[in-house]
Amino acid sequence: MIAYNQRFNKAHIKAKQIIQSGELGRVLSFKTTFGHGGPESWSSDKPDTWFFHKEKAAFGSMGDLGVHKIDLMRFLLGEEFVEAAVFVTTLAKRYPNGELIDVDDNAVCILKTQSGAIGTVTASWTYPGSEDNSTVIHCEKGSITLYGDPQFSMIIKYANGQKAYFELDTMQTNEKQTKSGVMDEFINCILTNTPPKISGEEGLKTMKVVFACFESAKTGKIVKIDY
Repeated sequence: MIAYNQRFNKAHIKAKQIIQSGELGRVLSFKTTFGHGGPESWSSDKPDTWFFHKEKAAFGSMGDLGVHKIDLMRFLLGEEFVEAAVFVTTLAKRYPNGELIDVDDNAVCILKTQSGAIGTVTASWTYPGSEDNSTVIHCEKGSITLYGDPQFSMIIKYANGQKAYFELDTMQTNEKQTKSGVMDEFINCILTNTPPKISGEEGLKTMKVVFACFESAKTGKIVKIDY
């Protein structure tokens, strides 16, 4: 089982149900962000954390944060991404000797789904003093905002001007850990001999998007995602 914990957030589960019901019509666009001040602020081996070394981590902010938001959007939208156009770069994080780290600290991805919806996935280790773990999904009949408000985990804004507010749960952060649901799901799979919903195969589909993002950043071209 892959620990994509954002699939277990109550507001994300509720949003998926609403999208699948067709209440808001077809999804047209989205934007989702996962950014904070960087792993060196909490990693046990700070400040020269293993997160900053390619031979140990392989990827930077995209592998640490972006992968969760890509998987979340696959989960929420219920379809695969087919194309990626991406900037992946290193802007600020440095080793103790002053040299820039050899993995990315920022990434902005434009992704297109099978149905033609387009949106952005942003991952960053350079949001000092705050964390952004929010998602906005724009549909034909309204928009859903997830974890973008300090009180309400989900806000629906309908095209007719009405709004609906939901206090379902809070987003886990490095400073405020909450029950993620990952271990409950994993243990239940063992006890009931049930295949996990987030299997290795499912995790690979998300990683295929990550691989395409890095290829796009390297080549400067739109990349078709090969599953």
